Amino acid sequence: MKKKVTKNPIEANRQQLVDILLHKSALKQDVADDLERVFSELRSLIDTEMAALKEAVTDERVRLWVKDRGDHEFHVFIGSDVLVFNLHHNVFRLPDNNPLWGTSYFKANPNNGYFGTIHVYNFLAESMQQNRLDDVGNLIARIFVNHERHFFIEGKGSLGATFNDPEHMLLSEQLLQLIAQMTFAYALQFDLYIPPFEYMDNISVGQIFLMGEQLKLKTGKRLGFKMSSDQADFS
Repeated sequence: MKKKVTKNPIEANRQQLVDILLHKSALKQDVADDLERVFSELRSLIDTEMAALKEAVTDERVRLWVKDRGDHEFHVFIGSDVLVFNLHHNVFRLPDNNPLWGTSYFKANPNNGYFGTIHVYNFLAESMQQNRLDDVGNLIARIFVNHERHFFIEGKGSLGATFNDPEHMLLSEQLLQLIAQMTFAYALQFDLYIPPFEYMDNISVGQIFLMGEQLKLKTGKRLGFKMSSDQADFS
């Protein structure tokens, strides 16, 4: 009787680790590398957009400039607002219960469900320029891009409603520029809200002493912000 050969469990485990490193880890690195290129393209296109806006808006009091904060973040000063574009360093897989897994694109290749993300935050320009560290900003969009440049956006207003079909949406320079314009429009259409009286009825001695230099009360467009709470749209 022929003796059955049992595979060495150590070797089997090692082979499984090699498969993960060659496939999943390499895939995540590909997604991260591709997203860096997308982020660089977006940065260049925003320069182009800002130059066009400066030609049309000649009032020097209106803020129109971009400030880099390293390779993975830049700040767009536009009017009374700042948009912070931040490249997230990790790659994420869609949760198993996400309905996108039921579409043909993701069924055909599970690797399509791994995405890198760019976060877009909205702050008041004076909060940044005056270093008001207690002021609050709002997450207005998360841009998800996979290894084939298919993408979707979770975001406020039209940002989320327009770009929600990754199976048929392929990122291009034109779409990147449109996304930039839409983030600008969203930020500019919402004004500073007056905080509730009760929110500001307490102030410390230290804040009073500093009032002439910098009043350290939280300022923001929408206090108590949550991504799911604001259903406002814009054209």
